[in-house]
Amino acid sequence: MRSTQIQLVSRPTGWPTEENFRTVETELPELGDGQVRVANDFLSVDPYMRGRMNDVRSYVPPFALNETMTGGAVGRVVESRSDEHPVGSVVVHQLGWRDVAQADASQFRVVREIDGVPTSAYLGILGMTALTAYVGLQDVARMQEGDTVFVSGAAGAVGSAVGQIARILGAGRVIGSAGSPEKVDLLTGKYGFDAAFDYKQSPVRDQLREAAPDGIDVYFDNVGGDHLEAALDAFNDGGRTALCGAISAYNTVGTTPGPDNMSNIVTRGLTLQGFTVGNYLHRFPQFAEDMGTWLSEGRVTFDETIVHGIENTVEAFLGMLRGENTGKMVVSVGNSR
Repeated sequence: MRSTQIQLVSRPTGWPTEENFRTVETELPELGDGQVRVANDFLSVDPYMRGRMNDVRSYVPPFALNETMTGGAVGRVVESRSDEHPVGSVVVHQLGWRDVAQADASQFRVVREIDGVPTSAYLGILGMTALTAYVGLQDVARMQEGDTVFVSGAAGAVGSAVGQIARILGAGRVIGSAGSPEKVDLLTGKYGFDAAFDYKQSPVRDQLREAAPDGIDVYFDNVGGDHLEAALDAFNDGGRTALCGAISAYNTVGTTPGPDNMSNIVTRGLTLQGFTVGNYLHRFPQFAEDMGTWLSEGRVTFDETIVHGIENTVEAFLGMLRGENTGKMVVSVGNSR
């Protein structure tokens, strides 16, 4: 069996382009003892992958040049030499950016199929994406009942989960920013945000002040830049920030100026804490129980933007960086069906 795989061949300067990648076909060897072969159904493309394309120190090693990239994926076992991974099992793993994955069974986690829920949900609302929202809001920002919560990038996979979880946990007011009028309508009409605004229409500082006249208590930051600056202005005393991402700066060249109001951290007694979800994997069992309940009760919903074809994975990734997705951006490979 052959596997179509995508490799990084040069490190981007600024925005990545198609020329930074190449597609190769690899012939897979016979399975060894304890190995499985998986035909991927869906691949995940995520903002953090942009950072891994730079050869700099981070919380995960950079992608190696001329080697197949990795990332979240969900698929079905098509051949197995592991009793715990029978043929037909649905599994999640980190061997994305390819249509067929093969490795030791320990790299694949068997999950159950849920009626009416696509397996792609294990890359979003049932996976690391929503776990990021869950722990960022509770463990990092320590949201309390009655808090006013502001979420940047709120129409994305993480942001839309944050807003809904905040509502379930008793937030007094939930506010989100997004990049188009359509996404703003989605936040208030589908996801239950009390207020939302299009950050492209006018300064974020002005729009946040209008949306939160009594200030904010929690900020979940997916964007950085002018959104973080606006939050620092709007915070009530003792406000808390969960710093999850800074997508506004991922493709900049050179240094990026910091907020001009950092003194508010001192004068208002604010807490800004960065985090990565890998440090909170011990919370996954409780998250899975809670999120499964919320989904079954209809208290949480989700959107996906699906790009079809392994050959379009790079374009899906670039589109996600441009903000073309609503909810989770995934690539449908569909080999096992």
